This record gives sequence, C-alpha cells and structure tokens, in this order.
Amino acid sequence: MLVTDVLWFVRGGAREVDDARVGVLVPAVAAGPVFTDPPVVLDPDDDSAEPPTEAGLTTALTSLLTDNRLGTSVAVSVRDAETGTALFSRNSDTPVTPASTAKTVTAAGVLLAYGPSYRLTTKVLRGSAPGEIVLVGGGDPTLAFDERNSYPGAARLDTLAGAVRTALKGEKVTKIVVDSSLFQGDETGLGWDSDIVSGGYAAPVNALTVNGGRTDAIPKHVTPRTSTPDLFAGQRFAELLGAGDADVVRGKAPGQAQQLAELKSPPLSHIVDAMLQESDNVIAESMLRLIAVKKGVPGTFANGSAELKTVLDEAGIDTSGYGMVDGSGLSRLNRVTPNLLTGLLAAAVGTKHPQLRTLLAGLPVASYSGTLADRFEGTSAIAGVGLVRAKTGTLSGVSSLAGMTVTTDGRILTFAAVANGVPAGGTEGAEAALDQIAATLAKCGCR
Repeated sequence: MLVTDVLWFVRGGAREVDDARVGVLVPAVAAGPVFTDPPVVLDPDDDSAEPPTEAGLTTALTSLLTDNRLGTSVAVSVRDAETGTALFSRNSDTPVTPASTAKTVTAAGVLLAYGPSYRLTTKVLRGSAPGEIVLVGGGDPTLAFDERNSYPGAARLDTLAGAVRTALKGEKVTKIVVDSSLFQGDETGLGWDSDIVSGGYAAPVNALTVNGGRTDAIPKHVTPRTSTPDLFAGQRFAELLGAGDADVVRGKAPGQAQQLAELKSPPLSHIVDAMLQESDNVIAESMLRLIAVKKGVPGTFANGSAELKTVLDEAGIDTSGYGMVDGSGLSRLNRVTPNLLTGLLAAAVGTKHPQLRTLLAGLPVASYSGTLADRFEGTSAIAGVGLVRAKTGTLSGVSSLAGMTVTTDGRILTFAAVANGVPAGGTEGAEAALDQIAATLAKCGCR
C-alpha cells in the first residue's frame, strides 16, 4: 500500500504553488519554464494499521445518516484504500445525482486519457486570403489575455500575439477567423438549470475560451460570462495584435495552412487541480470533451460522457451504475453510484495508475483550501480539519462530499456521501452534516 504526498499535506503541511507559470510559445522568443512529470511522491505506509470494521463503522455512522438536515435520500460508501474493500455501504450501489463530486470522475478520465503532463495547444495559422489569420482553439479554458487572469500561471494570448506579429513581419491583419471546431454540438448541458449561464456559473462550452468565459479576468466562481467565448476571444486578440479594426468571424482553418505560432497551456495536472479546488464548471466541461477528442470522436457532451466511461472501464474501475451526461455535475440528469466514486478514489491512492495522483492532490483540504476552506468549522467536524481531503457538490436539493481521509490508526479510507433529498434552503445544514460524517471517519478507529 502506498500513501500519497497528499497525506503529508493534510497532516498539517502546505503545498507551494508557483504563480509565475506561463504557457510555452512555439516558436518562442525565449524558452518558457520547464515543466516535468509529477515526481514519485508515494511512500510506504504502516502496513500494520488495521482498517475499521463494518460493525465499527455501522455503530459510528448510522445515527449520522438519519440527520434530518440530509433529507430522506442518503447514499454512502466507505472503502479501505489499500485493498479497495468496501467497509460500509448504505445505498452505495444506487445511482444518485452527484452534483459537483462528478468532477472527480471527469478528472480521473482526462488524466487517464492524456496523462498529467499533457499540454493543450492554441494555434494561429495563415488564412485563405492576404491579411487573414485563423485563431484555433485547443480546448484550454484557462487562457488569459495578459497579466490579468482568472487562473494563475495561465498561457497568455498577448504573448501569442507578439509571436504572430514577428512572424507576419509587418503584414497588416484585416480579418481574424476564430476556429472553435474542436468542440461540437450543444454548448449547454441537458438537465442544466436555466440560470447556469445567465447566473454566471458557467459559460457556453467552447474550444476557444479565455478566463473560463468570464467577461472580466477575475477568479470568482460566480461572475458574468460571455455568451460567445470564441468571438469574445477573437475580438480581444485583434486588439492585442494592434488590429482592432479587423473583422472577427467564425470559421475553420483551411487545409495545410501555414502555422504562424502556437501557445502551450500549463500541464494538464495544473488545469485539473484548478478544476477540483474551486469546482470550476467550465474547465470540467472542456475536460469531458477532450476525452472524446482523444478517442477520435467529435467533442460533444454525449461522446464525452460515453468515452469517459470507456476510459474508466479500460483502467479497470468499476463503472456499474454510471450515467454521466456532463462533466461538471451541473446536470440533474447525472447518475453515479457512491461505489463508483470511492472506487476511482481508491484507484488514485494505489500504484496501478500513477497518473491519477493529480486527482488526489487537487482535492480541497478541510478548513484549508478551495471549496472546503470555510467548512469543518463546527465542534462536531473539527476532527476532520486538515485530515479530510474531498470534493464538494451542491445543487438545490443535492449535497455531496467525496474524498479520502486517514483514521487515527493511520489507515487511509475513501468515502462518498450523497444526499439527494436536502430540504429547501437547507444547503448549509446538509454540508455540516456531511462534514460530521467525514470527520467521524477521521477520528474513529471504528473496530
């Protein structure tokens, strides 16, 4: 059994983030920073630590699952991460609406499909007429226009514009074609609430998106978004080129077009980390479609969902009860089982799929980071502070938490708890109840 560096973090350490990361430009005026594969960060744990027993967990958890703040539909799975053995089950094989805990499934799929070191490419090609260029989206929603960004370390389009100006040698740009054809089909998901885009929770899914589709480069999760991410990007790119009067239209790059420059994103590991930490819906939907692209089919919601299951199946992760229809968890039609969630998390803790380490590293830490920064504050949940690392999920009527923790005996557990019948207006209460469940796993030997 192996324990990740995540456990060092959740035991009270801290992880530094280099905010100076920038994209790599090819051809580049100067070489960008070198990103390497994530280091081997797994150390042997104490194999003598005993896992909780089913009886012990039943005693510890049963009363918590009847908490009226969770409503009447609660599904829970707890596994021993070392063996993958199910230790506790309450409706754990029942497909439920996962809300944003679905992002753990999307993260696993894209990391398995591409690997954590893969970088997405935004290109500029010559167009079919003099003065025309084509800006081709590569599915990187974390792009920034300049030093202001929504995602630290994002690749910057002002850098790309500089390289294009150099390549053009003074040639005037009169038309910019934006090519976002890498992603196809509907731009909003089936089963999304009507205010998802208008309320600023997400932007239409588009392969050419800057700052997550935000109209201003701020990192807020809920903020105004553009309804036309590709045109918005093209218009700003024209300004960065010094061609603000150029026509900006949608289209596709001509075959065999000459490439003028390209921009590489940060490694996929950093993008997935941003998605999980702040529950970023735009990143999640881009990652889902990229899975379809990797499998050689059009990047649509349906293909992404189908190929995500294929990737998990190929990795030997049990997908019984799988019914994802988007990558973010925004859809109320999504269905997964708690067993699926704990199974893929256990696979991430193990040694068979090291590319999944980023999944664990990206999970928020209780009372420290991301969407858990202001959770686990009550006395009933304080035992989980720093020891629980988990993905949150919230829709009206739905509250969920899926992640990992370490018991007082040093055993790693993966868990998923999903409440699908949360009373109206009861989100905060449901979250507190879920925090208490996770904290109980951390503090009890439960044997």
